Amino acid sequence: MTDLPLDQVRTLLAVVDEGTFDAAAAALHVTPSAVSQRVKSLEQRTGRVLLMRTKPVRATESGEVVVRFARRLARLERDARTELGMSEAGEPTRLSIAVNADSLATWFLPALTRVPRELRLCFELRREDEAHTAALLREGVVMAAVTSWPDPVAGCSVRALGRMRYLAAAGPDFAGRWLGAGTDAALSELIADAPVVAFDRNDDLQDEFVRGLRGGPGASALRHFMPTSEGFVDAVVAGLGWGMVPEVQAEPLLRAGRLVHLAPDRILDVPLYWQQWKLDFPALATVAEAVAAVAAETLRR
Repeated sequence: MTDLPLDQVRTLLAVVDEGTFDAAAAALHVTPSAVSQRVKSLEQRTGRVLLMRTKPVRATESGEVVVRFARRLARLERDARTELGMSEAGEPTRLSIAVNADSLATWFLPALTRVPRELRLCFELRREDEAHTAALLREGVVMAAVTSWPDPVAGCSVRALGRMRYLAAAGPDFAGRWLGAGTDAALSELIADAPVVAFDRNDDLQDEFVRGLRGGPGASALRHFMPTSEGFVDAVVAGLGWGMVPEVQAEPLLRAGRLVHLAPDRILDVPLYWQQWKLDFPALATVAEAVAAVAAETLRR
């Protein structure tokens, strides 16, 4: 491959981040035609289509390779500017991290509070299902991610954090009305038709639980989507449906009688991993150690 002109690489990154050629032009203080020409020239050099001209613009698989390169280049450039004394005094460092909602609502934020303030880090968190956070790493959108994917993304390292435990739970009135006596036999017959709460359309924990209990296609099609961890738990407590509730959120509600554990002998553990770019970047290493320490104290081993 011939060399990759840095102005063209930076332009491609701007288009992906801003979402349109016009917005990228405004961010770069150039004309939209200049942006278009740079992208076309880069595509000609690589011999590949790098962008899907949708709204918003998205990188192709080949484009993601260039975007990852651009983000690493930007990171190295900032580090070099800092070491050369060319950065503005006190300029903070921004870290983009993908994390699933349940981790964000339970154990992840305490990890960030352990990062020394003198590092002057700004965290940009991207919420995504743990099964999909690795895609944000692959696309170069984030520098690190909490993910259920154990195989390292290209250019990343991976370490095991522990297992997040989920319990099948429902409000007492809902359980009595929809799920009978609560035995495994009764539950397996009734649960497939009972209303269910899911986080979003990517959330298959409830389906996985039902398949393990009785086989078949999974949970009921009568489902409510609640796209926040707290809202999900509140919906289950309120009796909209049953759901797989993180153990740490479920335990106080079970003790208070506001939730019923539907199958005490059946739990669902989701392994979590920390993946991050392979960069000599001390701030990222410090965050990784803080995340691993809190995960060791909180998650199942």
